[in-house]
Amino acid sequence: MTMTEKSAYARAGVDVDIEAEASRIMYEASRRTFDNRKNLIGEIITPFDDFAALKMIAVENLPKGSFLSMGFDGAGTKVEIAQRVGKHDTIAFDLFAMGCDDALIRGGEAVLVGSNLDIKTLGTDDRFLPVMRELAEGYVAAARDANVAVINGEIAQMGSLMAGHADFPYHWGAACVWFARKDKLLTGLEMNEGDSVVMLKENGFRCNGFSLVRTILQKAHGENWHTVAHDGSTLGLLALEPSVIYSRFVVGLHGGFDTDGTCEIHGVAHITGGGVPEKMARILRRSKLGCRLDNLFDPSEIMSYCQKIGHVSDKDAYRAWNMGQGMALITPDPQRVIEEAKKYGIVARIAGEIIPEPKIIITSKGVEKAGKELVFDVV
Repeated sequence: MTMTEKSAYARAGVDVDIEAEASRIMYEASRRTFDNRKNLIGEIITPFDDFAALKMIAVENLPKGSFLSMGFDGAGTKVEIAQRVGKHDTIAFDLFAMGCDDALIRGGEAVLVGSNLDIKTLGTDDRFLPVMRELAEGYVAAARDANVAVINGEIAQMGSLMAGHADFPYHWGAACVWFARKDKLLTGLEMNEGDSVVMLKENGFRCNGFSLVRTILQKAHGENWHTVAHDGSTLGLLALEPSVIYSRFVVGLHGGFDTDGTCEIHGVAHITGGGVPEKMARILRRSKLGCRLDNLFDPSEIMSYCQKIGHVSDKDAYRAWNMGQGMALITPDPQRVIEEAKKYGIVARIAGEIIPEPKIIITSKGVEKAGKELVFDVV
C-alpha cells in the first residue's frame, strides 16, 4: 500500500499503523498467557513466533472418551459502565468469567479463549492506545485466574455502526474451547436428595441485569449517575465490580481433563442471566429434583440499593440479578468444598439442600420481603 493510499484510508477513519500497534498490544498480551497451559491439555504450540504465526494445540494422543466443546459469550452492556468511568482493566474478568465458568456446568475444563473486540475507531493518532493497553493487562490477569491461554483475537473498527458511551465505545465477545472426560461429565443425573448446595459468593452483578440497573440509576440520578458518590465509592465503580472467575477452583475440586479432583461434585450452576431460579432449574430439570435455599448470601449493597429505589420485587430481583451468588456447587461433602475455597480466596457457604419436590424454594434476602419464602417451579 502506498503512502497516498494509506493517507486516504486514514482520512476515512482507519489508520493502518495505529491498527497494527493495537493488534501488537493484544498479541503481546496473549503471548503472556501461553504458559498458563504448559504441560496441560491445551498447551500452545507455535512453530513460528510472530504475530501472524499459526498457533495450535496437539490432540493426536487424546484418550478414548475425550470430549471437546466450545462456548460463546461476552461482557454484554457492562462495557458501557467501563466506558462511563474510564476504567478498562477489569472488564476482561467479566468476559472470561462468562465463557470459562460456563464450561464448569458440564464438568469441563476451559483451556483456550479467542476474543472479538468491536470498537468504533482507533482514530488516526495514538490517543486510544492507552485504553488498549488497559484492556490487554486485564486480559493477562483474567487468563491467569481462569488458567487459560488466549490463542487468537480480532479487533474490528466498526465506525458509525458502533454506539456507546464516551470517545471509545466497544463491545467484547469471546469463544471458549473446553475439554472434558466422559467419566467426569455432569449430566444432571448425578445429584441426589440430601446433597448440599454450596454457594460461592459474588460481590458484583457479574454481566447480567445491567439494562435494569442503568434504567433505575439513570431515572434516579440522571445521565451522569455513574459519578454519584455512594457507599465510599461511586455508583459507576460499584456497578463495575469485576466478576469472580471460579474456573481454576472448581476444576481443582472436580478434576480437570488430565488432573484428579479433591472433592465429589454432583452439579454446578453458574448464576448469570435468569438468576438463581433459572440457573438452578436448568441443572435440576433432568433429575426432576428441587432445592431449598435458606442460607443464601446477602446481595451486594448496590444491588439492594437498586432494588429499593427501582421498586423491584424480590421475585423479580432474584430473576434479574445474582443477588450475591456467583456459582452453586452440588456436593455430598460441603465442608471440604468450603475449606478448599478458602485456599483460592473464595467465600463459600452451605446455602441449602436438594429436595425431592421439583421446586426451588428461596428464603429471600431481598429488601421487599426479607425472610419470606419465594417459590419457583422447576420446569
